[in-house]
Amino acid sequence: MNLHDDRAGRLILSLRQQGGTDPRVLKAMESIDRAVFVHEKFLDQAWEDQALPIDCAQTISQPYIVGLMTQALDVQPRHRVLEVGTGSGYQCAVLGRLARYVYSVERYRSLLNEAEERLRALGLDNVITRHGDGGLGWPEQAPFDRIMVTAASATEPTELLKQLKPTGVLVAPVGRTSVTASPVPGSVSAATCSVSAGSIQPSPSTYGGCAVIRSVSVYPVAAVMSARASRLGHGRSGLT
Repeated sequence: MNLHDDRAGRLILSLRQQGGTDPRVLKAMESIDRAVFVHEKFLDQAWEDQALPIDCAQTISQPYIVGLMTQALDVQPRHRVLEVGTGSGYQCAVLGRLARYVYSVERYRSLLNEAEERLRALGLDNVITRHGDGGLGWPEQAPFDRIMVTAASATEPTELLKQLKPTGVLVAPVGRTSVTASPVPGSVSAATCSVSAGSIQPSPSTYGGCAVIRSVSVYPVAAVMSARASRLGHGRSGLT
């Protein structure tokens, strides 16, 4: 991909204007040709800031959401990251540019096969994939420094929280619908929660439709997620 392509430049500028401030995330997104992950019927829209359909009634996420959630995850070069929901592989590719290793789980075999081909074509040999129920995580590879959940769930991610390091971060969409339906920061209730063994201190967040959980103790984090699930309700939609 030509990194000076006008379409890529316009998209990155748009992400900056919407709150994309992490230069590593923006560089990673600019380095990946989104058209590789888009169905040929939508190639003319590959660099538009919008979600697009993929197979199995899923979507490739709006770039704004990919940037938003990746920035919130705060991935560092030595981190091991678990991604729940490989989908098209686009979010996984972005994480692969930032982390030491990415472990990605996808429930649809056909989506996983296609994503694996794309990731190989990009030379991302630090990405390991698996077919299965992402809600169960990847216990054999735990614990993880970071966990990215790409779809909202009706239940608290108990198994995932067990696989998060004590100082880890989990980012997940919250709300009744997909976060791709809420592109304006703050349009869906969310919270950044600082958690310690005996206290839960939520504070307002500008991260639109994603909740950022910083874990020091697994049980209180689970309680926060459970409380949010019962208060807000969660939909089920792919964000990949």
